[in-house]
Amino acid sequence: MRKNELARQVGVTAAAVSQYELGQARPSAAVLARLALALAMPVEFFAAGVPAPASPGRAHFRSLRATSQAERDQAEAFGEVAWRVVEAVGRQLRLPQLRLPQLDWPEPARAEDVRTVAAAARAEFGLDDGPVPHMVRLLEAHGVIVLSLPDASERVDAFSHWYGQRPFVFLNPAKNDKARSRMDAAHELGHLLLHHDAEPGSQLLEREATAFASEFLAPSTTLAAELPARLDFDRLHELKRRWGISLKALVYRGHDLGVYRDHTYRRGMSLLAQWGHPEPGDLGPREQPSLLGKAVDLLNQQHTTIEDLAAQAGLPATLAHTVIAAATEHLPELRLTPTSP
Repeated sequence: MRKNELARQVGVTAAAVSQYELGQARPSAAVLARLALALAMPVEFFAAGVPAPASPGRAHFRSLRATSQAERDQAEAFGEVAWRVVEAVGRQLRLPQLRLPQLDWPEPARAEDVRTVAAAARAEFGLDDGPVPHMVRLLEAHGVIVLSLPDASERVDAFSHWYGQRPFVFLNPAKNDKARSRMDAAHELGHLLLHHDAEPGSQLLEREATAFASEFLAPSTTLAAELPARLDFDRLHELKRRWGISLKALVYRGHDLGVYRDHTYRRGMSLLAQWGHPEPGDLGPREQPSLLGKAVDLLNQQHTTIEDLAAQAGLPATLAHTVIAAATEHLPELRLTPTSP
């Protein structure tokens, strides 16, 4: 809802709404009641004294030009609501401790620096030279909160942001592609490890995060030895299944590593463009988060419901359910329909 529209519904000026948002003024009890009604939120959401999360820096959106300010604001606001739910869960049980490696990152960075840092990160996470089994689980196990964006515009790509003392990674479920979800998660990990204090929006930062993700998911030394010397898509399909990365990424990496010359690379990309999206070789369901869903299941055993968490967070139960659903794995359901003889 735009500020002017909210001001009209509540019967105050847009400047007054800005002052409420910035903490420069407090609404009267009557205005607070009208705010709660207009925004479909309990009065406790505004009056419970829950501080806004201290968020160092701004969110790393993949492309600032592709998304409107309103779309970015909406996505970040969902993150603040999710933070309230995570805080309520954290008061009931111990969530995984944040354990992200501290890496030396030179500026300006070269291609070999990216490879060195990605290798160091893999070692810190206890990975060998093989594929990352599950990128989203890796993040969650090390204390990162991962959620799917509900009702997000396709233009809002994956992004990451710190809320309070934890980093949050948001994935767009509209792009229901396992290779894409793995690359998105690894890309945002790159931002969390390399660009914690950097001003987002730079194409250089995005290229660095993409290079880190590619190297983290498939180390150059191992991948270069496995790539076919010629453009053999049967073999590339095998590697796609093995590494969990797209054919396009494999062809690109082959060119980057000097396995494929320019004309081979262009031919491969041309073929992939003709095949369109999604590309051949479906890898199955995208990687999904599960941490908060499992936490709520555990709390249910202790007779703490989502409604209880919503009350603690000063949220409507429906919104708390939305947050939990965004961090719960939804598996395909097999339905059997009885037929007449």
